[in-house]
Amino acid sequence: DWSASVPLASGVRERFTLGRKFLDTKEAFRFEDSLASGTLALQSIHMKTFRKVIFWMHLVTALVAGVVIFVMSVTGALLAFERNIIEFSERDVRYTAATGDVQKLSPQEVINKFKAARPEAKPTAMAITKEENANWAFNLGREGFVYVNPYTGGIAGEGNKQVRAAMSELRSWHRWLAMSGEQRDVGKLVTGVSNFVFLFLAISGIYIWMPRKLNWRLIKPVFWFRRGLRGKARNFNWHNVIGFWSSLFLIIFTLTAVTISFKWAGDLVYVLTGNDVPASAPAPPANQPPKPEEAYVYPANIDPDWDAAEEYAPKWKSLSLKLPAGNDAAVFTIDEGIYWNTFGRSTLTVVRNTPGATKWERYGDQNSARQIRSWFRFTHTGESFGIIGQIIGFIACIGGAFLVWTGFSLAFRRFWKWRHVPEGETDNSLG
Repeated sequence: DWSASVPLASGVRERFTLGRKFLDTKEAFRFEDSLASGTLALQSIHMKTFRKVIFWMHLVTALVAGVVIFVMSVTGALLAFERNIIEFSERDVRYTAATGDVQKLSPQEVINKFKAARPEAKPTAMAITKEENANWAFNLGREGFVYVNPYTGGIAGEGNKQVRAAMSELRSWHRWLAMSGEQRDVGKLVTGVSNFVFLFLAISGIYIWMPRKLNWRLIKPVFWFRRGLRGKARNFNWHNVIGFWSSLFLIIFTLTAVTISFKWAGDLVYVLTGNDVPASAPAPPANQPPKPEEAYVYPANIDPDWDAAEEYAPKWKSLSLKLPAGNDAAVFTIDEGIYWNTFGRSTLTVVRNTPGATKWERYGDQNSARQIRSWFRFTHTGESFGIIGQIIGFIACIGGAFLVWTGFSLAFRRFWKWRHVPEGETDNSLG
Protein backbone atom coordinates (compact mmCIF):
# COMPACT_ATOMS: atom_id res chain seq x y z
CA ASP A 1 0.00 0.00 0.00
CA TRP A 2 1.92 3.02 -1.28
CA SER A 3 -0.22 5.42 0.76
CA ALA A 4 1.29 4.06 3.95
CA SER A 5 4.80 5.34 2.93
CA VAL A 6 3.61 8.83 2.00
CA PRO A 7 3.55 11.33 4.88
CA LEU A 8 0.01 12.69 5.06
CA ALA A 9 -1.88 14.59 7.71
CA SER A 10 -4.05 12.39 9.86
CA GLY A 11 -7.32 13.90 8.55
CA VAL A 12 -6.28 13.51 4.93
CA ARG A 13 -5.20 9.91 5.53
CA GLU A 14 -8.61 9.02 7.04
CA ARG A 15 -10.46 10.54 4.10
CA PHE A 16 -8.19 8.71 1.69
CA THR A 17 -8.84 5.37 3.46
CA LEU A 18 -12.62 5.90 3.34
CA GLY A 19 -12.40 6.66 -0.37
CA ARG A 20 -10.52 3.42 -1.01
CA LYS A 21 -13.16 1.43 0.87
CA PHE A 22 -15.92 3.10 -1.16
CA LEU A 23 -14.22 2.25 -4.45
CA ASP A 24 -13.70 -1.36 -3.35
CA THR A 25 -17.38 -1.69 -2.39
CA LYS A 26 -18.49 -0.19 -5.71
CA GLU A 27 -16.32 -2.65 -7.62
CA ALA A 28 -17.79 -5.50 -5.59
CA PHE A 29 -21.31 -4.38 -6.47
CA ARG A 30 -20.34 -4.16 -10.13
CA PHE A 31 -18.97 -7.70 -9.97
CA GLU A 32 -22.15 -8.98 -8.30
CA ASP A 33 -24.29 -7.22 -10.92
CA SER A 34 -22.29 -8.75 -13.75
CA LEU A 35 -22.50 -12.17 -12.13
CA ALA A 36 -26.28 -11.83 -11.74
CA SER A 37 -26.59 -10.67 -15.34
CA GLY A 38 -24.59 -13.65 -16.49
CA THR A 39 -26.78 -15.99 -14.46
CA LEU A 40 -29.94 -14.45 -15.91
CA ALA A 41 -28.49 -14.68 -19.41
CA LEU A 42 -27.64 -18.35 -18.85
CA GLN A 43 -31.16 -19.01 -17.51
CA SER A 44 -32.61 -17.22 -20.54
CA ILE A 45 -30.55 -19.42 -22.86
CA HIS A 46 -31.74 -22.53 -21.06
CA MET A 47 -35.38 -21.39 -21.23
CA LYS A 48 -35.07 -20.62 -24.94
CA THR A 49 -33.55 -24.05 -25.52
CA PHE A 50 -36.30 -25.75 -23.50
CA ARG A 51 -38.95 -23.75 -25.37
CA LYS A 52 -37.48 -24.84 -28.70
CA VAL A 53 -37.44 -28.48 -27.60
CA ILE A 54 -41.11 -28.29 -26.60
CA PHE A 55 -41.91 -26.49 -29.85
CA TRP A 56 -40.29 -29.14 -32.02
CA MET A 57 -41.89 -31.96 -30.05
CA HIS A 58 -45.23 -30.17 -30.55
CA LEU A 59 -44.65 -29.80 -34.29
CA VAL A 60 -43.33 -33.30 -34.99
CA THR A 61 -45.97 -35.18 -32.97
CA ALA A 62 -48.69 -33.03 -34.56
CA LEU A 63 -47.47 -33.93 -38.05
CA VAL A 64 -47.36 -37.63 -37.16
CA ALA A 65 -50.82 -37.84 -35.59
CA GLY A 66 -52.48 -34.85 -37.24
CA VAL A 67 -54.57 -36.72 -39.79
CA VAL A 68 -56.02 -39.08 -37.19
CA ILE A 69 -56.68 -36.15 -34.83
CA PHE A 70 -58.48 -34.34 -37.66
CA VAL A 71 -60.71 -37.39 -38.28
CA MET A 72 -61.51 -37.73 -34.58
CA SER A 73 -62.22 -34.01 -34.28
CA VAL A 74 -64.62 -33.91 -37.23
CA THR A 75 -66.44 -37.09 -36.23
CA GLY A 76 -66.50 -35.93 -32.60
CA ALA A 77 -68.22 -32.71 -33.67
CA LEU A 78 -70.80 -34.65 -35.70
CA LEU A 79 -71.40 -37.01 -32.76
CA ALA A 80 -71.77 -34.24 -30.18
CA PHE A 81 -75.56 -34.21 -30.64
CA GLU A 82 -75.98 -37.89 -31.53
CA ARG A 83 -78.57 -38.61 -28.86
CA ASN A 84 -80.54 -35.45 -29.69
CA ILE A 85 -80.51 -36.18 -33.42
CA ILE A 86 -81.75 -39.74 -32.94
CA GLU A 87 -84.49 -38.66 -30.56
CA PHE A 88 -85.63 -35.95 -32.96
CA SER A 89 -85.68 -38.32 -35.92
CA GLU A 90 -87.82 -40.80 -33.93
CA ARG A 91 -90.11 -38.27 -32.24
CA ASP A 92 -93.21 -39.59 -34.04
CA VAL A 93 -92.78 -43.17 -32.82
CA ARG A 94 -91.48 -42.55 -29.31
CA TYR A 95 -94.72 -41.15 -27.93
CA THR A 96 -98.44 -41.98 -28.17
CA ALA A 97 -101.13 -39.61 -27.00
CA ALA A 98 -103.64 -41.16 -24.60
CA THR A 99 -107.28 -41.25 -25.69
CA GLY A 100 -109.98 -41.09 -23.05
CA ASP A 101 -109.56 -43.00 -19.80
CA VAL A 102 -107.63 -45.90 -21.29
CA GLN A 103 -105.31 -47.52 -18.75
CA LYS A 104 -101.75 -48.51 -19.54
CA LEU A 105 -100.96 -52.18 -19.96
CA SER A 106 -98.81 -53.95 -17.40
CA PRO A 107 -95.22 -54.88 -18.37
CA GLN A 108 -96.19 -58.55 -18.79
CA GLU A 109 -99.10 -57.63 -21.05
CA VAL A 110 -96.77 -55.51 -23.16
CA ILE A 111 -94.35 -58.43 -23.47
CA ASN A 112 -97.13 -60.77 -24.54
CA LYS A 113 -98.39 -58.29 -27.16
CA PHE A 114 -94.89 -57.75 -28.55
CA LYS A 115 -94.19 -61.47 -28.65
CA ALA A 116 -97.38 -62.06 -30.62
CA ALA A 117 -96.60 -59.23 -33.06
CA ARG A 118 -92.91 -60.09 -33.54
CA PRO A 119 -92.51 -63.80 -32.77
CA GLU A 120 -89.11 -63.95 -34.51
CA ALA A 121 -87.62 -61.03 -32.57
CA LYS A 122 -85.01 -61.56 -29.84
CA PRO A 123 -84.77 -58.28 -27.94
CA THR A 124 -81.86 -57.66 -25.57
CA ALA A 125 -83.83 -55.27 -23.36
CA MET A 126 -87.16 -53.52 -22.88
CA ALA A 127 -87.35 -50.06 -21.35
CA ILE A 128 -89.77 -47.32 -20.45
CA THR A 129 -89.29 -43.73 -19.32
CA LYS A 130 -91.50 -41.74 -16.99
CA GLU A 131 -92.18 -39.14 -19.66
CA GLU A 132 -95.84 -38.58 -20.37
CA ASN A 133 -97.18 -40.82 -23.16
CA ALA A 134 -93.78 -42.46 -23.69
CA ASN A 135 -93.84 -45.72 -25.65
CA TRP A 136 -92.07 -48.90 -24.62
CA ALA A 137 -88.72 -49.42 -26.38
CA PHE A 138 -87.54 -52.92 -27.31
CA ASN A 139 -83.85 -53.08 -28.18
CA LEU A 140 -83.20 -55.57 -31.00
CA GLY A 141 -79.45 -55.00 -31.10
CA ARG A 142 -78.16 -54.49 -34.63
CA GLU A 143 -81.70 -54.64 -35.96
CA GLY A 144 -82.56 -51.41 -34.17
CA PHE A 145 -85.43 -50.47 -31.88
CA VAL A 146 -89.14 -51.21 -31.92
CA TYR A 147 -91.56 -48.95 -30.04
CA VAL A 148 -94.75 -50.34 -28.51
CA ASN A 149 -97.92 -48.44 -27.59
CA PRO A 150 -98.29 -48.59 -23.75
CA TYR A 151 -102.10 -48.51 -23.99
CA THR A 152 -102.80 -51.08 -26.71
CA GLY A 153 -99.56 -53.05 -27.03
CA GLY A 154 -99.53 -52.39 -30.76
CA ILE A 155 -96.34 -51.63 -32.68
CA ALA A 156 -96.02 -47.83 -32.82
CA GLY A 157 -93.07 -47.89 -35.18
CA GLU A 158 -89.36 -48.60 -35.49
CA GLY A 159 -86.28 -46.55 -34.83
CA ASN A 160 -84.82 -44.51 -37.67
CA LYS A 161 -82.41 -47.05 -39.14
CA GLN A 162 -80.81 -44.58 -41.55
CA VAL A 163 -79.93 -42.06 -38.85
CA ARG A 164 -78.75 -44.75 -36.44
CA ALA A 165 -76.65 -46.36 -39.17
CA ALA A 166 -75.04 -43.00 -39.98
CA MET A 167 -74.23 -42.41 -36.33
CA SER A 168 -72.85 -45.92 -36.00
CA GLU A 169 -70.56 -45.29 -38.98
CA LEU A 170 -69.35 -42.03 -37.43
CA ARG A 171 -68.63 -43.83 -34.15
CA SER A 172 -66.70 -46.47 -36.07
CA TRP A 173 -64.48 -43.79 -37.64
CA HIS A 174 -64.12 -41.97 -34.32
CA ARG A 175 -63.16 -45.04 -32.29
CA TRP A 176 -61.13 -47.24 -34.65
CA LEU A 177 -60.94 -45.48 -38.04
CA ALA A 178 -63.71 -47.68 -39.48
CA MET A 179 -61.48 -50.76 -39.33
CA SER A 180 -63.22 -54.10 -38.92
CA GLY A 181 -62.42 -57.64 -37.88
CA GLU A 182 -58.95 -58.22 -36.50
CA GLN A 183 -57.87 -54.78 -37.70
CA ARG A 184 -60.26 -53.10 -35.27
CA ASP A 185 -57.79 -53.51 -32.39
CA VAL A 186 -55.14 -51.79 -34.52
CA GLY A 187 -57.48 -48.90 -35.26
CA LYS A 188 -58.37 -48.59 -31.59
CA LEU A 189 -54.67 -48.47 -30.66
CA VAL A 190 -54.00 -45.78 -33.28
CA THR A 191 -56.84 -43.56 -32.07
CA GLY A 192 -55.85 -44.18 -28.45
CA VAL A 193 -52.26 -43.09 -29.06
CA SER A 194 -53.51 -40.13 -31.08
CA ASN A 195 -55.67 -39.13 -28.13
CA PHE A 196 -52.57 -39.18 -25.97
CA VAL A 197 -50.71 -37.06 -28.53
CA PHE A 198 -53.64 -34.62 -28.68
CA LEU A 199 -53.49 -34.28 -24.90
CA PHE A 200 -49.77 -33.44 -25.13
CA LEU A 201 -50.41 -30.96 -27.94
CA ALA A 202 -53.09 -29.16 -25.92
CA ILE A 203 -50.80 -28.84 -22.87
CA SER A 204 -47.64 -27.94 -24.78
CA GLY A 205 -49.62 -25.53 -26.96
CA ILE A 206 -50.52 -23.46 -23.90
CA TYR A 207 -46.84 -23.28 -22.93
CA ILE A 208 -45.78 -22.23 -26.44
CA TRP A 209 -48.62 -19.71 -26.66
CA MET A 210 -47.71 -18.06 -23.35
CA PRO A 211 -45.67 -14.87 -24.03
CA ARG A 212 -42.34 -14.57 -22.22
CA LYS A 213 -43.65 -11.41 -20.58
CA LEU A 214 -47.27 -11.23 -19.53
CA ASN A 215 -48.40 -7.85 -20.79
CA TRP A 216 -51.37 -6.91 -22.94
CA ARG A 217 -49.22 -5.68 -25.84
CA LEU A 218 -47.85 -9.20 -26.35
CA ILE A 219 -51.04 -11.07 -25.50
CA LYS A 220 -53.42 -9.04 -27.65
CA PRO A 221 -52.20 -10.31 -31.09
CA VAL A 222 -52.83 -13.94 -30.08
CA PHE A 223 -55.89 -13.39 -27.90
CA TRP A 224 -58.54 -12.73 -30.55
CA PHE A 225 -59.04 -12.91 -34.30
CA ARG A 226 -57.53 -10.06 -36.33
CA ARG A 227 -59.06 -8.79 -39.52
CA GLY A 228 -57.26 -8.29 -42.79
CA LEU A 229 -54.70 -11.05 -42.30
CA ARG A 230 -53.83 -13.50 -45.06
CA GLY A 231 -51.62 -16.50 -45.55
CA LYS A 232 -49.16 -17.32 -42.80
CA ALA A 233 -50.18 -14.37 -40.61
CA ARG A 234 -53.83 -15.43 -40.69
CA ASN A 235 -53.05 -19.08 -39.96
CA PHE A 236 -50.71 -18.09 -37.14
CA ASN A 237 -53.40 -15.86 -35.61
CA TRP A 238 -56.13 -18.49 -35.98
CA HIS A 239 -53.90 -21.25 -34.59
CA ASN A 240 -53.05 -19.22 -31.48
CA VAL A 241 -56.53 -17.84 -30.84
CA ILE A 242 -58.34 -21.16 -31.33
CA GLY A 243 -55.69 -22.93 -29.29
CA PHE A 244 -56.03 -20.45 -26.43
CA TRP A 245 -59.82 -20.67 -26.19
CA SER A 246 -60.18 -24.41 -26.76
CA SER A 247 -57.12 -25.91 -25.05
CA LEU A 248 -58.68 -26.31 -21.60
CA PHE A 249 -61.71 -28.13 -23.01
CA LEU A 250 -59.54 -30.24 -25.34
CA ILE A 251 -57.45 -31.29 -22.33
CA ILE A 252 -60.63 -32.44 -20.56
CA PHE A 253 -61.99 -34.28 -23.60
CA THR A 254 -58.69 -35.98 -24.47
CA LEU A 255 -57.89 -36.88 -20.85
CA THR A 256 -61.26 -38.60 -20.48
CA ALA A 257 -60.71 -40.29 -23.84
CA VAL A 258 -57.40 -41.76 -22.68
CA THR A 259 -59.12 -43.49 -19.75
CA ILE A 260 -61.61 -44.97 -22.23
CA SER A 261 -58.98 -46.02 -24.79
CA PHE A 262 -56.51 -47.75 -22.49
CA LYS A 263 -57.26 -50.20 -19.70
CA TRP A 264 -54.17 -49.12 -17.75
CA ALA A 265 -55.45 -45.54 -17.75
CA GLY A 266 -58.86 -46.67 -16.53
CA ASP A 267 -57.22 -48.78 -13.84
CA LEU A 268 -55.13 -45.77 -12.82
CA VAL A 269 -58.34 -44.04 -11.73
CA TYR A 270 -58.89 -46.88 -9.23
CA VAL A 271 -55.29 -46.63 -7.99
CA LEU A 272 -55.37 -42.85 -7.54
CA THR A 273 -58.65 -43.03 -5.61
CA GLY A 274 -57.42 -45.85 -3.37
CA ASN A 275 -59.80 -48.50 -4.71
CA ASP A 276 -59.07 -52.05 -5.78
CA VAL A 277 -58.65 -52.52 -9.50
CA PRO A 278 -61.34 -54.88 -10.86
CA ALA A 279 -60.01 -58.25 -12.00
CA SER A 280 -59.91 -58.76 -15.73
CA ALA A 281 -62.17 -61.37 -17.23
CA PRO A 282 -60.22 -64.58 -18.01
CA ALA A 283 -59.44 -65.13 -21.65
CA PRO A 284 -61.38 -67.99 -23.26
CA PRO A 285 -59.36 -71.14 -23.90
CA ALA A 286 -57.87 -71.50 -27.35
CA ASN A 287 -59.83 -73.56 -29.86
CA GLN A 288 -62.82 -73.66 -27.55
CA PRO A 289 -65.86 -74.86 -29.49
CA PRO A 290 -68.74 -72.36 -29.64
CA LYS A 291 -71.49 -72.84 -27.13
CA PRO A 292 -74.76 -74.13 -28.52
CA GLU A 293 -77.33 -71.39 -28.88
CA GLU A 294 -79.79 -71.47 -26.03
CA ALA A 295 -83.50 -71.12 -26.59
CA TYR A 296 -84.71 -67.54 -26.21
CA VAL A 297 -86.93 -67.20 -23.15
CA TYR A 298 -89.34 -64.36 -22.42
CA PRO A 299 -90.10 -63.74 -18.75
CA ALA A 300 -93.42 -64.93 -17.35
CA ASN A 301 -95.25 -63.02 -14.64
CA ILE A 302 -92.72 -60.18 -14.57
CA ASP A 303 -95.14 -57.70 -12.98
CA PRO A 304 -94.25 -58.41 -9.31
CA ASP A 305 -90.56 -57.99 -10.10
CA TRP A 306 -91.24 -54.77 -11.99
CA ASP A 307 -93.25 -53.45 -9.03
CA ALA A 308 -90.31 -54.28 -6.76
CA ALA A 309 -87.99 -52.27 -8.99
CA GLU A 310 -90.27 -49.25 -8.80
CA GLU A 311 -90.44 -49.56 -5.01
CA TYR A 312 -86.64 -49.54 -4.74
CA ALA A 313 -86.47 -46.31 -6.80
CA PRO A 314 -89.67 -44.33 -6.16
CA LYS A 315 -88.34 -41.30 -8.13
CA TRP A 316 -87.19 -43.37 -11.10
CA LYS A 317 -86.92 -41.70 -14.50
CA SER A 318 -86.30 -44.79 -16.61
CA LEU A 319 -86.47 -48.56 -16.09
CA SER A 320 -84.89 -51.20 -18.28
CA LEU A 321 -85.19 -55.00 -18.04
CA LYS A 322 -82.42 -57.16 -19.48
CA LEU A 323 -83.68 -59.81 -21.89
CA PRO A 324 -83.93 -62.74 -22.22
CA ALA A 325 -85.02 -63.30 -18.64
CA GLY A 326 -85.97 -66.81 -17.59
CA ASN A 327 -87.06 -68.13 -14.24
CA ASP A 328 -83.69 -67.58 -12.52
CA ALA A 329 -83.32 -63.82 -12.19
CA ALA A 330 -84.52 -60.49 -13.54
CA VAL A 331 -81.94 -57.71 -13.88
CA PHE A 332 -83.12 -54.10 -13.96
CA THR A 333 -81.10 -50.99 -14.84
CA ILE A 334 -82.63 -47.94 -13.20
CA ASP A 335 -82.16 -44.20 -13.46
CA GLU A 336 -83.19 -43.20 -9.96
CA GLY A 337 -83.48 -39.53 -10.91
CA ILE A 338 -81.68 -38.30 -7.77
CA TYR A 339 -78.02 -37.90 -8.83
CA TRP A 340 -76.07 -35.01 -10.32
CA ASN A 341 -74.72 -37.44 -12.86
CA THR A 342 -77.76 -37.81 -15.08
CA PHE A 343 -76.21 -40.94 -16.58
CA GLY A 344 -75.60 -42.65 -13.24
CA ARG A 345 -77.45 -45.98 -13.19
CA SER A 346 -78.34 -48.38 -10.40
CA THR A 347 -78.84 -52.12 -10.80
CA LEU A 348 -81.43 -54.35 -9.17
CA THR A 349 -81.22 -58.14 -9.48
CA VAL A 350 -84.35 -59.98 -8.41
CA VAL A 351 -84.03 -63.71 -7.78
CA ARG A 352 -87.28 -64.96 -9.17
CA ASN A 353 -89.56 -67.33 -7.28
CA THR A 354 -87.65 -66.48 -4.09
CA PRO A 355 -89.46 -63.77 -2.12
CA GLY A 356 -87.16 -61.06 -0.77
CA ALA A 357 -84.06 -62.35 -2.60
CA THR A 358 -82.66 -59.26 -4.29
CA LYS A 359 -79.34 -57.54 -4.92
CA TRP A 360 -79.59 -53.74 -4.92
CA GLU A 361 -76.53 -51.89 -6.29
CA ARG A 362 -77.13 -48.15 -6.12
CA TYR A 363 -75.04 -45.78 -8.17
CA GLY A 364 -74.50 -43.67 -5.06
CA ASP A 365 -72.99 -46.67 -3.23
CA GLN A 366 -70.44 -47.43 -5.92
CA ASN A 367 -66.82 -46.67 -5.08
CA SER A 368 -65.42 -43.32 -6.14
CA ALA A 369 -63.47 -44.78 -9.08
CA ARG A 370 -66.58 -46.27 -10.71
CA GLN A 371 -68.47 -43.01 -10.27
CA ILE A 372 -65.57 -40.97 -11.70
CA ARG A 373 -65.31 -43.26 -14.71
CA SER A 374 -69.05 -42.87 -15.27
CA TRP A 375 -68.56 -39.11 -15.24
CA PHE A 376 -65.59 -39.44 -17.62
CA ARG A 377 -67.61 -41.44 -20.13
CA PHE A 378 -70.21 -38.72 -20.65
CA THR A 379 -67.92 -35.78 -19.96
CA HIS A 380 -65.97 -36.91 -23.02
CA THR A 381 -69.07 -36.23 -25.13
CA GLY A 382 -70.10 -33.15 -23.13
CA GLU A 383 -73.42 -34.79 -22.21
CA SER A 384 -72.67 -34.71 -18.48
CA PHE A 385 -73.43 -30.99 -18.55
CA GLY A 386 -76.46 -31.06 -20.79
CA ILE A 387 -76.91 -29.07 -23.96
CA ILE A 388 -74.32 -26.46 -22.83
CA GLY A 389 -71.68 -29.17 -22.47
CA GLN A 390 -72.58 -30.59 -25.88
CA ILE A 391 -72.27 -27.16 -27.52
CA ILE A 392 -68.87 -26.66 -25.90
CA GLY A 393 -67.81 -30.13 -27.07
CA PHE A 394 -68.97 -29.37 -30.62
CA ILE A 395 -67.09 -26.05 -30.75
CA ALA A 396 -63.95 -27.59 -29.21
CA CYS A 397 -63.97 -30.40 -31.80
CA ILE A 398 -64.36 -27.90 -34.64
CA GLY A 399 -61.51 -25.97 -33.06
CA GLY A 400 -59.41 -29.14 -32.99
CA ALA A 401 -59.96 -29.63 -36.73
CA PHE A 402 -58.93 -26.01 -37.42
CA LEU A 403 -55.84 -26.43 -35.25
CA VAL A 404 -54.75 -29.35 -37.43
CA TRP A 405 -55.40 -27.42 -40.62
CA THR A 406 -53.63 -24.22 -39.54
CA GLY A 407 -50.83 -26.19 -37.88
CA PHE A 408 -50.14 -28.20 -41.04
CA SER A 409 -50.19 -25.01 -43.10
CA LEU A 410 -47.67 -23.31 -40.82
CA ALA A 411 -45.44 -26.39 -40.77
CA PHE A 412 -45.43 -26.77 -44.56
CA ARG A 413 -44.66 -23.07 -44.98
CA ARG A 414 -41.77 -23.46 -42.56
CA PHE A 415 -40.33 -26.44 -44.46
CA TRP A 416 -40.83 -24.64 -47.77
CA LYS A 417 -39.00 -21.59 -46.41
CA TRP A 418 -36.10 -23.75 -45.28
CA ARG A 419 -35.67 -25.09 -48.78
CA HIS A 420 -35.51 -21.54 -50.14
CA VAL A 421 -33.47 -19.79 -47.43
CA PRO A 422 -30.42 -18.15 -49.05
CA GLU A 423 -27.10 -19.76 -48.24
CA GLY A 424 -25.64 -18.50 -45.00
CA GLU A 425 -28.99 -17.50 -43.48
CA THR A 426 -30.97 -19.43 -40.89
CA ASP A 427 -34.55 -19.42 -39.69
CA ASN A 428 -34.72 -19.64 -35.91
CA SER A 429 -38.25 -18.37 -35.34
CA LEU A 430 -40.89 -20.38 -33.54
CA GLY A 431 -43.80 -18.78 -35.40
